[in-house]
Amino acid sequence: MPGRIVTNTDARSEVEARAEFSALRYAQCWEDADVLLEALDIRRGDRCLSVGSGGDNTLSMLACAPGEVLAVDLSLAQIACLELKAAGFRVLSYPALLELAGVAPSERRPELYQQARKALPRAARDYWDANVSVIERGLAAAGRFEAYFGLFRRWILPLIHSRTRTAELFVPRDAQERRAFYVRRWDNWRWRALFRLFFSRVVMGRLGRDPAFFDYVEGGVATPLLRRAEHGLVDLDPSRNPYLQWIAFGRFVTALPHVWRPENFEPIRDHADRLKVQVAPVEAALGAAADGSVDRFNMSDIFEYISPAGCERVFDDIVRSGRRGARVAYWNMLAPRRRPQRLAARLCTLDELSARLHDRAMTVFYGGFFVDELA
Repeated sequence: MPGRIVTNTDARSEVEARAEFSALRYAQCWEDADVLLEALDIRRGDRCLSVGSGGDNTLSMLACAPGEVLAVDLSLAQIACLELKAAGFRVLSYPALLELAGVAPSERRPELYQQARKALPRAARDYWDANVSVIERGLAAAGRFEAYFGLFRRWILPLIHSRTRTAELFVPRDAQERRAFYVRRWDNWRWRALFRLFFSRVVMGRLGRDPAFFDYVEGGVATPLLRRAEHGLVDLDPSRNPYLQWIAFGRFVTALPHVWRPENFEPIRDHADRLKVQVAPVEAALGAAADGSVDRFNMSDIFEYISPAGCERVFDDIVRSGRRGARVAYWNMLAPRRRPQRLAARLCTLDELSARLHDRAMTVFYGGFFVDELA
């Protein structure tokens, strides 16, 4: 049976006062779940706290047989997105789940929604009853961020390269061959100029994220993102990168994120009853957590959106609520954020592991990935 969505209407986040969260921002998780799971090293029975976002990585955490995963997000739309996917795991077959989630083509998504609907708590059911057309069109493409990539795919990428050339980018090659292809056939002036324009602070703020998400970002945005794109297209293998494939084609071609791989379907479904959800700021959930009660923290990239003082308060609550040996994983996209130096004796950054996993991450937009461990 589905759990009740708990809504905390009293506590507010810093970013909640500056940005709008009523609409679905992320229909997918744009953080590499394989990297996240290796970083957290979830053990059987662990109690985990996870930022909800698009729900994919929270569900992937269930494959590790934790005792509980508490998913927290201040957006009801994001929690409803997570709950719909979780309901699909509970009641649908694997092929039908991919159809409902918009990962596979389908002509029967409204019918599949009716099957999954009975496994939804009331708040999520009410949300999707009013938005069935979103499911019918394809949930995986329904977020504001996914729509932003859709604009790039439809209007910008064709001005840079033909469909044939774009498809060639994803042909399996070794690193040397990828470098040669990138230099000789991909990296032209249109790629550099239009990339910098479309992924500028102004365009991304208005169409993709939110202007408030850049409040603590200093310096340029597009140039570091262009360097990271080159890393993803040359140092990593695009033919194994589901995230870049979705940006280029609007579908997963030769690779799937962790949550949608067939071998992970049963492990996630078997532990779906261990998922708990709460509509609330992460700050509120952490503040309410009992001392020494949490083993694993998936913090996404929330530190980018709050002030340095707010970050310190969040890290203080992590140290207070975490058990000894607890792990904390978080991403930096454009604003550099680390645990406060004053907490170094209690919260140790695993530098070698962090760097190795960041270099391997298929979601190449992020400037840093950090794994901290509680002493």
